[in-house]
Amino acid sequence: MIRPTISRRWIYVWQRNLGVWRKLAIPSVLGNLADPMIGLLGLGYGLGAMLPAVAGGPYVAFLAAGMVASSTMYSASFEAMYSAFSRLQHQKTWEAILNAPLTIDDVILGELIWAGSKAMLSGTAMLGVAAALGLVASPMAMGALPVVVLLGLTFAAIGLVWTALATGYDFFMYYFTLVMTPMGFLSGVFFPVERLPEALQLLAYTLPLYHGVALIRPLLAGQVPTQIVLHGLVLVLYIVIGFCLSLHLARRRIMR
Repeated sequence: MIRPTISRRWIYVWQRNLGVWRKLAIPSVLGNLADPMIGLLGLGYGLGAMLPAVAGGPYVAFLAAGMVASSTMYSASFEAMYSAFSRLQHQKTWEAILNAPLTIDDVILGELIWAGSKAMLSGTAMLGVAAALGLVASPMAMGALPVVVLLGLTFAAIGLVWTALATGYDFFMYYFTLVMTPMGFLSGVFFPVERLPEALQLLAYTLPLYHGVALIRPLLAGQVPTQIVLHGLVLVLYIVIGFCLSLHLARRRIMR
């Protein structure tokens, strides 16, 4: 695997995607917020009314942190897969960009940071919804914003790996069905990981979403997360490995 060549030219890819997205910005943000808001309101207030306190507080507050992380994950994944694949395969945007003095390294890094940027908007908006509903205990919740950025970049990097492998849009359903859906249930979004069997707990500790939730939930509750460095390093490791692997696969695909 060849070492990535990093330059500032990725910013042109990011700017290009931003310019296109601005035309549909409001519907895009609302669409990204719809599912997590429905889940938060329906499960949080509906199911939560029948549940005792979870982790020392109401269930809706417990769920809010999970929804901030979950909305970030889905936003980054959709952008890094469906949208990026459209630019790669059907619109031939990547091919056109490579006719300019940019490399595939610039394209992949630009796509990574762009998907992470969109995910940051979704996660931040969801955090604002939680605050408006009174589910944020203190200003320490602002510390969740860097975590949202890391989480967005993490799932953007993973998504780009699948994009580089994809032959069609249907290919992504394997990832959403077999990876993301189970991850949502195993990572502490809907219930404490400690309630899982020990073997599944060990599996949960390897999942990036778990580490994002483990950082965000205490911050929304006005507490300092434990093992901050460990959780952060796991997310950074996913970003680095995902970026390098997606770049390797994209280079191989472009050179065919």
